[in-house]
Amino acid sequence: MTNNMISEHDSAILNKIFNPNQPFEPSTARVNTAADDQREIETETTREVKRLELAGVKAAESGDFKNSLEFFTRAINLEPERGSAYNNRAQALRLKGDVEGALQDLNKSIELTSGKGQVACLAFTQRGLIRKLKEDVEGATNDFQKAANLGCPFAKQQVVEMNPYSAMCNKMLNEVMVKLREGNPVE
Repeated sequence: MTNNMISEHDSAILNKIFNPNQPFEPSTARVNTAADDQREIETETTREVKRLELAGVKAAESGDFKNSLEFFTRAINLEPERGSAYNNRAQALRLKGDVEGALQDLNKSIELTSGKGQVACLAFTQRGLIRKLKEDVEGATNDFQKAANLGCPFAKQQVVEMNPYSAMCNKMLNEVMVKLREGNPVE
């Protein structure tokens, strides 16, 4: 069994939360999971941790953040070296309004995953969004770039949007295209 710590469906849910104006498409949430393909020994504890994480995700989806946080914390207590539970708890903390707690869990998730794989990709994306909201443009750009390097399309889009030169080029290209469509000469 591969060590996919979060399902494609869960990734799509997170993508929908981060980007509510885009359609819900699980395929857009795919990231490079090569670093997640390490074999793990399926133990009773691991099965219980996965069950708790799934229960936590379901509770968060229904808006029950109190129980969601309890499920994720129980999962962390059972396997404190598993980055996915920290990443999931960070999402619930952020939605509950505890941004600092979310940042702590995201940092821990990134540390435990060594910044590699699907869980790290999601953690970098979440942390980038928080930093962007806090107007830490440099920190947000760095996090989005790391997530983009791991294959996250949403993070790639954020890197482009946050680059002032890219924004200027896109605006100029758009103006040229409008002129061409209208039959006006391009100067």
